[in-house]
Amino acid sequence: MPESFPIPPFAKACKEKSKEAFGASFVHPFVVALADGSLPPETFRFYQIQDAKYLESFSDACAILSTKANDPKDKLWLIDAARMSLVVENELHLNYGKKLGYDAKTIADTEPTPNNLAYQNHMVSTALKGSSVEGLSAIAPCPWLYIELGQHLLQKMGTIPNDHPYGDWLRMYSDPGFNEYMKNLLSLLQKWADQTDEATREKAVFAFEKSVHYEWMFWEQAWTKQTWHH
Repeated sequence: MPESFPIPPFAKACKEKSKEAFGASFVHPFVVALADGSLPPETFRFYQIQDAKYLESFSDACAILSTKANDPKDKLWLIDAARMSLVVENELHLNYGKKLGYDAKTIADTEPTPNNLAYQNHMVSTALKGSSVEGLSAIAPCPWLYIELGQHLLQKMGTIPNDHPYGDWLRMYSDPGFNEYMKNLLSLLQKWADQTDEATREKAVFAFEKSVHYEWMFWEQAWTKQTWHH
């Protein structure tokens, strides 16, 4: 598959290190069922509510990272990324909320699952306690994986049928508009990687790899409708 956006050397190294885990998401039963439309609506509803909880923390991590940026342009991009994750997703969630019977209150009243909470804590604590490049590495897999997944599914399907139950979701993540977002994200990742030392870069690769594993665990928590009870 041709690259839809440039992948600088540091991002390549991150992806290379976690390629098995990255690829595992593509064949997760949740993703397969989402693509062919056989995913039960209640499973998708569970996923969407958990995803909304997750995105609040993704937004927090971007906002924290904006305070670590020295260049006003980078600061602004991160503030925009924090805002966009809430605005764009809110539209998608409200749309499906009407169809599947949930709203902002449902989301507010729902506890994050163990996997979701662990992923959120990883992103926010890395943004807070880690270096800027570590924090950015922890949030990069989420948009990258979704965009690759969206474009991969679109390529496989050719077109998304109008009556596909998850067509809106598939259309959103296969949107080429995201390529610009990824280009900016990965070039900032490279810039920050270049400004630091080898030991910090290694930590950042590890933070990236952890998030890739959490992405798989996110599909899993939705597929199994994970709870806190044994």
